[in-house]
Amino acid sequence: MTSALRSSASLFAGIAFFTICSAVSASAEDLQFSIYGGYQTAPHSGVDVSDGTSFTAGWEGKSFGSPPYYGARVTWWLEDFNKPNWGISLDFTHDKVYADDDTLAKAGWSHFEFTDGLNLLTVNGLYRFQDPARRWTPYLGAGIGVNIPHVEVIRPEGKTWAYEFGGVTLQAQAGVDFKVTERWSTFVEYKGTYSRVDVPIDSGDRLKTNIFTNAVNVGVSFHW
Repeated sequence: MTSALRSSASLFAGIAFFTICSAVSASAEDLQFSIYGGYQTAPHSGVDVSDGTSFTAGWEGKSFGSPPYYGARVTWWLEDFNKPNWGISLDFTHDKVYADDDTLAKAGWSHFEFTDGLNLLTVNGLYRFQDPARRWTPYLGAGIGVNIPHVEVIRPEGKTWAYEFGGVTLQAQAGVDFKVTERWSTFVEYKGTYSRVDVPIDSGDRLKTNIFTNAVNVGVSFHW
């Protein structure tokens, strides 16, 4: 897909985060913006194509390869509603998966990836375990959203190279936030996702697979 579309996707994500910030900053006691990276993997998953092709894909994450694995989110802690431990977040994650060499050989395909990427946008509920006597705060979260993968398939029947709407994504996370200053904190977390991917590919066919990811994230947050 063109660089213009990639730029548009990035712009859309930026606009979404800015809109949420603008909408809630006037009343929120604790709005925070976070960015993170880390190490992401994905276990094998079954792949079914509408032409009858079926195989099990072995996935590689290649978290630090270009384009890298990363994410960003805006969290609104519900201070104004007397629920300071509860929060709502909008989370964008640039997951990615590459079919390994054995998978390509088995399928007879030369290229099969969701690497620009398996893009996830979720709305999540969060709960944090605050204690004024300590600087660190554990938290848990879960949510639902959508995945918009960049589908990259090259096979004898044709080539697919496009952003598509994949389907529903579920997300769960658990981590610890460490307060550095009144405005800044760092965090380490585990994040797991499940994405149901059903996308069109070449020759009028559709490709279906369910992708699980596991990630250990390290990030930084700014608190308004």
